[in-house]
Amino acid sequence: MSNLKDQVAIVTGGASGIGLATVEAFVEKGANVVIADFNEKAGKAVEKKLKEKGTDALFVQVNVADEKSVENLVAETVKAFGKVDVLINNAGVGVLAETHELTFEDYNKVISVNQNGVFLAAKHVIREMLKTGGGSIVNTASILGHVGQAGAAAYNASKGAVNILTKSLALEYATRNIRVNSVCPGYIETGMVNKQALGDYYDGLVAQHPIGRLGRPEEIAHAIVFLTENDFVTGSSLIVDGGYTAQ
Repeated sequence: MSNLKDQVAIVTGGASGIGLATVEAFVEKGANVVIADFNEKAGKAVEKKLKEKGTDALFVQVNVADEKSVENLVAETVKAFGKVDVLINNAGVGVLAETHELTFEDYNKVISVNQNGVFLAAKHVIREMLKTGGGSIVNTASILGHVGQAGAAAYNASKGAVNILTKSLALEYATRNIRVNSVCPGYIETGMVNKQALGDYYDGLVAQHPIGRLGRPEEIAHAIVFLTENDFVTGSSLIVDGGYTAQ
C-alpha cells in the first residue's frame, strides 16, 4: 500500500463537492495538495482555510478544457513541490436536455470539460510522473458512464469515455509504475443535488438507490483514497452508488 504522506496531489474541481472532500481526505493523510479549480474565489478560500491549519496547500486556477491552462497548472505544481505523485481528475459539468433540443455548444462544453479535460491533465501529469518513477491517477467518472439516462446524452457520452480512457491509460503505463483508475459515484448530496434544489424529484431520486439515501462527498473521497493507495489496483472502474446500478 502506498503511503500518501508527503505525496503531491493535484485535485481538479477541488474547491467544492467531491473535489473538496477529496482535498480534505488527502490532507488528513499527510499529502501536499494542489486545489485546481476554475472558481478562483472558492479555491482561494479553501487554500486559506488549509493554510490556517498549517497545511502547505496551493490553489491554482485552471480551465481543464484549455491545454495551456493545464500546462500552467502542472508547471506551478512542480515549481511549488518539485513533482506530481497523484492526479485526481474530478472537474466536471453537466447539462440536462432532450437530444433534439440540445445545442452543440452545450454538448461540446460537457465533452470539453469532462472528457477532454481528463485527457489533457493526464497527458501533462504523466510526463512528470515518468520523470520521477510513477504515480497514481484517479478519474471521476459516474454511474452514468455505465448506464444511460434520458436527457443526459452529453454527460453519458463523456463519462463513458472517461471509463474506457481510464482502461486504455492503465494498460499503456502499467509497466512504468503509473496506475490509472476511475471512481463512478451514484447521485451525491451536494449544493446542486439536494431536497431544496430538486423539490419533489428528490424523493424519486432517493428511491432509485436501494440503500435508501443519496451518497455523501466524503464517501467518494474515501473510495478515491483507496484507489490511490492500493498498489495492485489499475484499470478499475469502482462503482460507489448505494446499489443504483445493481438493480
